[in-house]
Amino acid sequence: MLSMNRRGFLAISTGLCALPLVSRHVFAGPAAMTLDIVSRTIEVKGRAAKVWGLTNANGQNGLVLEPGQRFAVDLTNRTDIETLIHWHGQIPPNEQDGVPNMPRAMLKPGEMRSYDYAARPGTHWMHAHIPDQEVGLLAAPLIVRSAQDLTADRQDVTMFLHDFSFRSPAEVLSIITSGASAGGMPGMTMPGSGMDGMDMSGSDMSGMTMSGTGGMAMDLNDFDFDAYLVNDRTLDDPDVVQVDKGGLVRVRIVNAAAATVFWIDTGALDAVIVAVDGEDVKPFKGHRFGIAMGQRMDIELTVPLDGGAFPILALREGTTDRTGLILATAGAEIAKIGGTSDTAALAFGADTVQESSLRATVPVADRPTARQVTLMLAGSMSPYVWTINGQTLATHIPVEAKTGERVEITFHNMSMMSHPMHLHGHKFQVVEFGGQRFAGALRDTVLVPPMAAVTVALDAGEAASWMLHCHHMAHLATGMMTTLAVTA
Repeated sequence: MLSMNRRGFLAISTGLCALPLVSRHVFAGPAAMTLDIVSRTIEVKGRAAKVWGLTNANGQNGLVLEPGQRFAVDLTNRTDIETLIHWHGQIPPNEQDGVPNMPRAMLKPGEMRSYDYAARPGTHWMHAHIPDQEVGLLAAPLIVRSAQDLTADRQDVTMFLHDFSFRSPAEVLSIITSGASAGGMPGMTMPGSGMDGMDMSGSDMSGMTMSGTGGMAMDLNDFDFDAYLVNDRTLDDPDVVQVDKGGLVRVRIVNAAAATVFWIDTGALDAVIVAVDGEDVKPFKGHRFGIAMGQRMDIELTVPLDGGAFPILALREGTTDRTGLILATAGAEIAKIGGTSDTAALAFGADTVQESSLRATVPVADRPTARQVTLMLAGSMSPYVWTINGQTLATHIPVEAKTGERVEITFHNMSMMSHPMHLHGHKFQVVEFGGQRFAGALRDTVLVPPMAAVTVALDAGEAASWMLHCHHMAHLATGMMTTLAVTA
């Protein structure tokens, strides 16, 4: 269901339309789907803005696949830049994974490349694996429905989060990596933490301390973006999705932001997390849930029988900035909501309850661990460099494994920033957090809080080199990447 308002003509003419649902018949048949890498125009706070996108045959940003449908896609680069797309959350053959030169080269302007692999059900997304292009919104939802999705009596709504700047993506990254951004906190020294030379002076860190860090303040945001978007829109003119009175709604949330962690606030509606990173979890109830860059989260909620308008907000951690969409029944009065709140949201990285409480409905098999690895995450704001085991990608030492081996990786964060760590080509289970062992959620992206450790377990897959990195784009760009090198 796609709604139309005063921006509808602009949306259609630029291939922008938000993606709550696409007809199940759109992609039917044996022919490959088409997906175009394009430049498009969106409206942000009353101004036209050029961004990139991934449009389907209907001109919409994103793809929806039906149960059992293969990811058979002809991808064409219709821009004047070289690029390549990663299918985040999917597990394609390594050759189709979409990391430049691992192993395939980027797509040249005008070039088409075909992809074909078994799609993994769930809420996923696709994006360029080039930092400045992802800052420039070269990303889109990738929803793969399950058989249960077709039989469930519920409505699907997609909530695609972005951070946006009117500056060029290259300029944004340059400002961040120079340590000159308003959100950056260059200089404070923490001996032995890998944060030597970091300065947090001049930053308002009230309420942002963590236990176990000696009262040190968390560094939450590297850059103050001009806007925060849901489905390409701000709260000045939000996406309003019509829902039924008494209806069950599944909100598929994707944090496609380059450098922003959000809280999802469901306000008056009780909500339940039912899946993370495309994988089902046992129901976890609440009204406010955290989501880091690269992560996905499916929540379910029931619209009251008497109807109304119900904002689902995304609050930028540590600030008053917010964005969101509105679920509304027919005829409901929709009140104006400002893009800032009265009080700042707390740090999500300081919260251990959510991740420690999530449980996979189908955990990984219980088997002996063949290999245990610890990866130390560290970095500094001045110079702006982020590392894994003291190395950037240029000098990284791969994590080694053999196909079929059970591997445990402990991410030990010795910095005052959270790091969403993403592994390509695999799903892993969170098995230790906050010093406690448990059979947690299946994921492909886990947030590692400051001065904390998270352990994940996985079974090594295809013999190939798979990227393992922080999904904060400036951290990725300055070196927080390594590889999982799997041999047969």
